[in-house]
Amino acid sequence: MSGQPLAVDRQREPARQALRDDARLIAGIRARDMLAFEELYRSYHSRLTRFLVNLVHRPQIVEEVFNDTMMVVWDKPDSYRGESRLSTWIFAIAYRKAMKSLRRMDEPVEDKEAESHISDDAGPDELQRRQQVQVLLLKAICQLSTDHRAVVDLTYFQEMSYREIGEIMGCPVNTVKTRMFHARRQLRQMLAGELSDWLQG
Repeated sequence: MSGQPLAVDRQREPARQALRDDARLIAGIRARDMLAFEELYRSYHSRLTRFLVNLVHRPQIVEEVFNDTMMVVWDKPDSYRGESRLSTWIFAIAYRKAMKSLRRMDEPVEDKEAESHISDDAGPDELQRRQQVQVLLLKAICQLSTDHRAVVDLTYFQEMSYREIGEIMGCPVNTVKTRMFHARRQLRQMLAGELSDWLQG
């Protein structure tokens, strides 16, 4: 029994380290340290790019939106006041930039659906099944609205809370919950029960 708190503590350590790294890097950026900015840029590139790809479905604007987001981080680090996690602040900037780009391209931005996630390690049969699941999910996700794609991606892939998602999207927590409800419902309809395990909750 005495080993349990220690095990939980070890599980939390990567998240705590990430918070410490973010605090160190944003402090460096405020001091105009280009090396700190480059480290932050690299650490956010893959996860933020993935979020933007799922959100906008326009590969040609993903890198532009990512770079615009990071320019805000560099130009206005003092606008981050520490009231939320740094990642929440950065994802909120990226979300607003992406919405602005989509509006410029005349894509209607409304509310529709969500996505789901695929987990860790498995044998060859399970890996093949998960690849098939991923193909089905991606097809379904392509039919979802921008707002619902954002909610599902932030929940499942970025592991953010509804409160953080509300901050990012500039809407109340209840709106986030409603979008997730409709997203799951529509995904269940589109996938005809094939992925029910992914859509619980």
